[in-house]
Amino acid sequence: MNITVKEVITTSELKKFVKFPARLYRDSPYWVPPLIFDEMQNLRKDKNPSFEYCEARYWLAYRSNEIVGRVAAIINHRANEKWGYKHVRFGWIDFIDDLEVSKALLDEVEKWGREAGMEAVDGPLGFTDMDNEGMLVDGFDKLPTIANIYNFPYYPVHLEKHNYLKQEDWLQFKFNASQPVPEKMERLNRLVMEKYKLHVKHFTKAKQILPYGRKFFYTLNRAFSNLYGFVDLTDREIDKYVKQYLTFIQPQFVCMVFDSGDNVVAFGISMPSLSRAFQKAKGRLFPFGFIHIFRAMKNYNQIDLYLNGVHPDWQKKGIVSIYYAEMNKSYIRHNVKVAISNQQLESNTDAIAMWHNYESEPYIRRRCYKKHIL
Repeated sequence: MNITVKEVITTSELKKFVKFPARLYRDSPYWVPPLIFDEMQNLRKDKNPSFEYCEARYWLAYRSNEIVGRVAAIINHRANEKWGYKHVRFGWIDFIDDLEVSKALLDEVEKWGREAGMEAVDGPLGFTDMDNEGMLVDGFDKLPTIANIYNFPYYPVHLEKHNYLKQEDWLQFKFNASQPVPEKMERLNRLVMEKYKLHVKHFTKAKQILPYGRKFFYTLNRAFSNLYGFVDLTDREIDKYVKQYLTFIQPQFVCMVFDSGDNVVAFGISMPSLSRAFQKAKGRLFPFGFIHIFRAMKNYNQIDLYLNGVHPDWQKKGIVSIYYAEMNKSYIRHNVKVAISNQQLESNTDAIAMWHNYESEPYIRRRCYKKHIL
């Protein structure tokens, strides 16, 4: 049966684009729906500051007037300039298990990319590294965090049949959050802090973190600068994320390491798992979704790590173990049993080596694919 692909133009069509996965995954116990409001804001040119340097187009695939797939295409001009390539990204990709559908969607991305002079397609990626990225290739029976993509097992099969090849993998780990910090690590942390005159600040309220919001994201820009595809967040993007995330986090599960000049040199941010709460909220905070989220933030035994990093001037000096150890102590104080790490590039061996110090196991693997189109 013929597949028709239509570009998303109107706000009404964009809502259909955002809501399609809810129908596709309605019977899945693992898919975690994002908040519809956040998705709409992120995809609208008049709301997302990333459009200052990005172009984007979206398409819906139809069969007999029924939506059977979606995809976004993004050209991040700053990323292309920084990394010296001409890539168009695909993201927000979902489709039924029909090769004709997935091919029709990717054909649109490839066609637009060629017309714009791009040489390759890669993804799933978003506008920035703060967007969800990577296609699930292992861990289909695991519940993801709210900051990560879930997809059916047939997705990577389709990509590979359409000649998309592995570019990079991200890994997540599950570890015992109630295990004590190894004494050897405690001693080393004390020595490192004394040697470099570092100190850790503990927060009890989210508003105490806000004055450090810009410092934190400037450090993030430097810490992530050499990671695959990363582009520094602009001031407008930073202001957006400070408002969106730092006013929402649980301060007891945040650790920032400062130098003698009160500059943020390293950070770790984690939160009680909100995945089940988001499933119950079904993409909406109102009228009742916020109740599920509020309860999850008060009653929990699992923590999800979201962001961590070390300023490049301080890397390879043992700083990374400081904030992990401090968060670990907080997990113990709050009777947390399990923690899920944030996504870390497989090629980032220094970050992954950290988990050798803990009782941990591989949890989920996601992949970025690439295909040359010229």
